[in-house]
Amino acid sequence: MQKASEKKLVPPHHTSHHLDRLARPYLIWLYIFAVLPALIMIFMMFTDTEGIRFDSMSATITNFQILTEKSTIIAFFNSLKYSIVTTVVCIFFGYLIAYSLYKSKIKNKYLVLLILILPMWTNILLRINALASVFKANNILTSIFGMESGLDIIGTDLAVYLGMVFTYLPFMVMPIYTSLEKIDPLLHEAALDLGMTKFKKFWKVIVPLSSKGIISGSIMVLLPCLSGFAIPKILGDGNILLIGNIIEQSFISMSYNQGSVLAIVVLIIILGSILIINRIDKEGETLI
Repeated sequence: MQKASEKKLVPPHHTSHHLDRLARPYLIWLYIFAVLPALIMIFMMFTDTEGIRFDSMSATITNFQILTEKSTIIAFFNSLKYSIVTTVVCIFFGYLIAYSLYKSKIKNKYLVLLILILPMWTNILLRINALASVFKANNILTSIFGMESGLDIIGTDLAVYLGMVFTYLPFMVMPIYTSLEKIDPLLHEAALDLGMTKFKKFWKVIVPLSSKGIISGSIMVLLPCLSGFAIPKILGDGNILLIGNIIEQSFISMSYNQGSVLAIVVLIIILGSILIINRIDKEGETLI
């Protein structure tokens, strides 16, 4: 009986080979469109050339001077400020939404989550432009409700913050809700039996046990806010400069070398954050 059960637990070898074959197209796609461009940018970091001309190319380290320029420092500071504030706001509202759904008596909770993340399936530029039309003085809402003027906040910090929170809030809700669902219900009763109030139970038991989801969600919100350029460009009306905007401007103006330096720096930050997620959540239980 023991040998028979052991045979059932061991997967057949042909299954692993079959899965390897299915993964090959994805790996090829990954190497061509992710690894290869990264290697090209690393090469461009240490070269001096106009555009992509190879005849006049020479080795140099002067491209790293862009990291010390005032505009780059300001952009990095702005990126950190906007991404941190957005992450904190998303933690508050994301935990509120996730915990409310977790405690609710709705039978199909994952259907509610599906409705929540439906906007993520649409193109991000469409969503941002839709927000931009709502944030203008005269928009569809003023026409429907007969108002004289709308929000008129395009080009302000508030518009950028609202755009980031609206765009990335689902990235916070999903990991937190997943971590809450994995808490043993008996712990709730045990905490109350030990004399804890509902608030103490929430703060000292529920929040620490759901910290994996909070950290994973924070990184998943922080990174796109840190490296994005569409939201500050459209909703900020070009008045707010983030590091993603400088990278975009560098590549548009064919300053590929300096743009590659900034892009690789951001890539290193992203990879470092992914390593943190892997250490915190090795099984990937709280990721979307």
